[in-house]
Amino acid sequence: MAIRVLVVDDSVVVRRLVTRVLEEEPDVEVVGAAANGRIALAKLGQLEVDVVTLDIEMPEMDGLATLAQLRPRFPRLPVIMFSTLTERGAEATLEALSLGASDYVTKPTGLHNPTDALAAVKAQLLPRIRALHGRNAASAPAAPSAPPAPAPAPAGPVVKAPVARPANARIDVVTVGVSTGGPNALAELLPALPASFPVPVVIVQHMPPVFTKMLANRLDSRCALEVTEANGGEVLSPGRIYIAAGGRHLALLRQGTSVVTVAHDDPPENSCRPAVDVLFRSVAGLYGTGALAVVLTGMGQDGLRGAEAIRLAGGQVLAQDEASSVVWGMPGFVARAELADAVLPLNTLAVEIGRRVAAGRPLTVPGRVG
Repeated sequence: MAIRVLVVDDSVVVRRLVTRVLEEEPDVEVVGAAANGRIALAKLGQLEVDVVTLDIEMPEMDGLATLAQLRPRFPRLPVIMFSTLTERGAEATLEALSLGASDYVTKPTGLHNPTDALAAVKAQLLPRIRALHGRNAASAPAAPSAPPAPAPAPAGPVVKAPVARPANARIDVVTVGVSTGGPNALAELLPALPASFPVPVVIVQHMPPVFTKMLANRLDSRCALEVTEANGGEVLSPGRIYIAAGGRHLALLRQGTSVVTVAHDDPPENSCRPAVDVLFRSVAGLYGTGALAVVLTGMGQDGLRGAEAIRLAGGQVLAQDEASSVVWGMPGFVARAELADAVLPLNTLAVEIGRRVAAGRPLTVPGRVG
């Protein structure tokens, strides 16, 4: 059965663009369209809908107000926000995610060729529709005649065996990779880390420019630790959290006795920039047995090869479990490849990270200053 989509946007041009993209796909069906949230809520009461695409800025009832009314009535319905690449759009998108939106895509800007605009929307939207619908369908009771779909295989073999790891290996850095569902996952995980957390935390969250800065600011206001966007050149300090800037890869480099962040524009990996694999590889090379990698909710398999590198260097890897993930793509690949030391629910990860970091050191150093 085709995935039934309701398209909600006040722009006739955008509604036609999204509808055209979706109707080209044999497994997707547009069952309706709406120019504002009020009309959308009425249609949700009349139609069978599997996924909603929802504009943020609309007259009468905008996307945020729509979400506030939609979620109590349809708690499991996947909702993908349409946003703009602006500070206002980023802030509104993060607020939408906190209200229960499943994911977001950004509207194509500066593309005067309709073919380019179609391709941009298609590349962003279709994988999300399929992944979120698949996650929602997988958690519902399956029909007796429908066998579970096989998990996609990673590209090439994965080396599972780590090098020998000392029993009292001391963790000197925590590195995190996350994508779909990430802002909410980070908003739960990071505030649970105490102000006395003794090592730096370096994160790749798949997000475009501007969005990562707004995410860092938002998390900084909620965490005991200082959270900042890493644009390259930052010296890593204990008890600080660094989020890779959107649109650029982030790696770590040793300079004398310090470790600094390096941002660069190498080609995307796993169709991502920043890519988790880029960061994880650099962490593995610098820290070896002193690295702890955490792979959280997200589509695709970015982080798989990086987790492999960390395990081969003797580091440790944790993965979020399927039940607490919005999409069990990234952590699922790591778990199925047997690269994870533990696969845990999101609400237990902060405690487990703290336990592993505390091993091998007497007492934590002060966290946030200023």
